[in-house]
Amino acid sequence: MLTVATLGRRELGARLRGPGLRLQTGPFVTCIRSTLAPLLDALGTMYADYPVLDDGALADFHVRLSGSRGLRRLVRPQVHFHYDGMAPFQPLPLDQAFPMFEWAMNWCVSSQAHSWLVIHAAVIEKGGRAAILPAPPGSGKSTLCAALVNRGWRLMSDELTLVRLDDGRIDPLPRPVSLKNASIGIIRDYAPQAAFTRPVADTVKGTVAHMRASSDSVARALEPALPAWIVFPQWRSGAPAELHAVPQARAHMRLAENAFNYSLLGAAGFQAVARLVGQARTFDFSYGRLDDAIAVFERLLEEGA
Repeated sequence: MLTVATLGRRELGARLRGPGLRLQTGPFVTCIRSTLAPLLDALGTMYADYPVLDDGALADFHVRLSGSRGLRRLVRPQVHFHYDGMAPFQPLPLDQAFPMFEWAMNWCVSSQAHSWLVIHAAVIEKGGRAAILPAPPGSGKSTLCAALVNRGWRLMSDELTLVRLDDGRIDPLPRPVSLKNASIGIIRDYAPQAAFTRPVADTVKGTVAHMRASSDSVARALEPALPAWIVFPQWRSGAPAELHAVPQARAHMRLAENAFNYSLLGAAGFQAVARLVGQARTFDFSYGRLDDAIAVFERLLEEGA
């Protein structure tokens, strides 16, 4: 299988500059074009294990990231994102090229992939059972996700949970885990073996860095899982790790609020969420220490064995 790593830097750059790099992430193929060296370097590191398709293969998304032109490229270098010839976002400083790419990839899926119910949630798996972690920014969702995948859980996604409309199973979309501000140092210390991008300061989300998905998670990117738990996490400094059951009706409402296309899907969206809360145990979860949080998730796994 051809991967980003086996391409090598020279061929990777040539594809990005020419016909486009056809990168497979879970069920999606994205054709990426760019001449930006920072993006090339980050793709080579963060996506080394990901499959690459031949030139001309069909792609779900066609994206291009380019730099500023004229004097602006010297005075105020920026990165511009283009999707199918459109520019849906304002340009960002050039050093934010890789964060912009990651945010744009999330946008492509959340705004276009309506064959699934798409929930703003991390999702991890162990023993064939998936835990969905829906939460707003600042809740500690990505920190908890990163800690779990560095303690034996499979990363299915850090940002977007893809729920099949026909059978309710979860399709993986493993990509680098986005960490912000204090979470970067916390996970660096917790998982010193993990690979990270250089932190980028002054983004709209503060300081951002990305943690590479494990090789196993990438290798199993077409392996779905059954949802077993829906856990709404909330980090609280110094708090003990505590689970509290959430009634199904309330869990349904909160999942709907976190889904990008719940209303657009109509009855299919309602049925997908109803099936989720019907087959998974639903909890609120507060935690203040990662080791305590890991122990709680391992107990959930043992109880379901």
